[in-house]
Amino acid sequence: MSGNKIKEKFLLYQLYSRQDPEAFAKLYDLYAGRIYRFVFFKVSNKEEAEDITSDVFLKVWHYISQKKKVESFSGLLYRLARNCVIDLYRTKSRQKESVSLEDEMINIDIHDAGAWTKELGDKIEAQKIIHALQKLKQEYKEIVTLRYVDELEISEIAEITGRGNISVRVTLHRGLKKLKEILEQ
Repeated sequence: MSGNKIKEKFLLYQLYSRQDPEAFAKLYDLYAGRIYRFVFFKVSNKEEAEDITSDVFLKVWHYISQKKKVESFSGLLYRLARNCVIDLYRTKSRQKESVSLEDEMINIDIHDAGAWTKELGDKIEAQKIIHALQKLKQEYKEIVTLRYVDELEISEIAEITGRGNISVRVTLHRGLKKLKEILEQ
């Protein structure tokens, strides 16, 4: 078990046993940046990503305060973030704003895409990858992003997406193969 997982389990224990807001704050510090990045990749709007990230942590606080069991804090966060993004797009589609994820992804500000854009060469390469990711089917895009941008384990991705480990591995393999084809064009 990795150091972060052990720390997460300890903080969850403190949170359950004492409703410790400090433990929740530490969990927030561990995951806020990753959840924001995950959401931003899907909505590509800074304000919406910040709002959704706040909503996710608020929902998690309520979930835990009801003493509901949490096996994986990160899995719960990503699942809630994913659902909040889906709700956002449902709301937008109901409002007749024909906003598609593909249109939104084009407007990504490369500086908000993550720490992997430190140098100009990296920025250009990252931009190519982002444009290639935009061309992937949604299921490939989501799995590849969770694995390589958010650096989640296969089991965590399976929990977030509600799929089995093998299904995630197959989808990841196909997504990477397709991404490579797009990048080579």
